[in-house]
Formats: sequence, C-alpha cells, structure tokens
Amino acid sequence: MNKLFFFLLCFSPLWAVASESLSLDSAPVDVYDQPSLQRGARLYAEYCQGCHSLKYMRYSRLVRDAGMDEAAVLKDFLHGEGAIGDVMTTGLTKENGVSWFGVAPPDLSLTVRARGADWVYTYLRSFYLDPSKPTGVNNLLFKDVAMPNVLGELQGQQERVVEEGWNGHKSYKLSLVQPGRMDAEQFDQAVGDLTNYLAYVAEPAQLERSSLGKWVLFYLVILMVVLYKLKKEYWRDVDADIL
Repeated sequence: MNKLFFFLLCFSPLWAVASESLSLDSAPVDVYDQPSLQRGARLYAEYCQGCHSLKYMRYSRLVRDAGMDEAAVLKDFLHGEGAIGDVMTTGLTKENGVSWFGVAPPDLSLTVRARGADWVYTYLRSFYLDPSKPTGVNNLLFKDVAMPNVLGELQGQQERVVEEGWNGHKSYKLSLVQPGRMDAEQFDQAVGDLTNYLAYVAEPAQLERSSLGKWVLFYLVILMVVLYKLKKEYWRDVDADIL
C-alpha cells in the first residue's frame, strides 16, 4: 500500500500536466508544393527574418528548389544588398535580442526537426492576449513565451477561455475578439505555408534524396532480376552434378 501511495504521489502531477496540455493540429506540409514554399518564404522574410536567421539556408535555393526567379529574389529578399549565394541572416544582434526580449531569438533552421511541423503550426496559431506579459501576449502551447505575436495583424487578437470539467479538469480554447487582415481559413493557410517552408529549410536535401530514391529502388529491382538469373544459372550446373 505504501508503494502504491508513493507511485501515485510521484506520477499524479504528470497526469495533471498531460491532461491540461494542448493537442497539436496537423500541419499541411508538402515540400514539393513550390507555390506554398514561395509564399512561406515571403512570410518568413516579412515577419520572421527581423529577429530569426536561417543560417543554413541560402537565397539561391529559393531559385533552385522553390522555382523563384533570381531577379525577384534579389529584389524582394535582398533589396539590392548582398549576393544570391548568401545565407539568410538577421540584423538583430544577440545582445539586442537579450535586451529586448530577455533571450536571444533562436535560429529557425532546425526548428521543425527539433519540435516537429505540427508543433510549429499549432504554436504560431495559439497566441492570446495577456496584459501581464511585457509583450502583451502569451501562448497556449508555449507558456510565458518571450516572442511577441508577430502574425497578430494577420490573425487578429485572441483571448484564452478556460472551461472546467466535472472532475476539476481544465480545458482551454481561444476565442477571436479582434479580427485581423485574414479570416481563419486564410490565416491557417498562411501559417501552413510558413510551416511548410520551415520544414523544407530544416532538410533541403530531402528533395534530392526522394528523387534519387526512386532511381535507387529501380536499380535494386534490376539487380535483383540479374542476381536471380545468375543464381538459376549457377544452381542448374550444381543440380546437374548431383543428379
């Protein structure tokens, strides 16, 4: 009985946290969708690059993988400064990031690899008003986040609504109290495009790997046929000797 009590005492807080956690929404990721990658890249440049870098991503890959025109990339992303082969850096220094937000904004190159696309997609849609925070907002998925709601003008402003169940279980949902420039469907698509772009950035080589994989499988099928015929030819002589 004492062991059972100790087990429940240790693990009941974990159950409480898990029961109040926010379920993740499925991110519409398709790294072969070039229009989506282009829209996501533009959203990143407009709303994210001011604070977050992509130190492993070069502008030239927007031309190579996303199908964008090189002149448009130079004009819309580099604004006449830098070269097409440069990586996507930010003008925000680490010192200023710590001074303004309390922590330096991280590089986003591997965020989807670390967190998952569903997490990023849900996180970007889960900001709500919280006057107690320096930025005026909080996040339902990432409590006490230091990041402001940079997409707030597109989504609008949300409030957190707390609902209590029959057993004391609390559930949370978000309610739109001030519309943004986009409706809910448009905003979900925009965040999906941004998440899709970050999923591509996390592993650009997946495009070549998937394409190469088809040829590898084709080669293995041909090799299997050749080896099977070789095996038949070899064992025909062996069987003849046995007989």
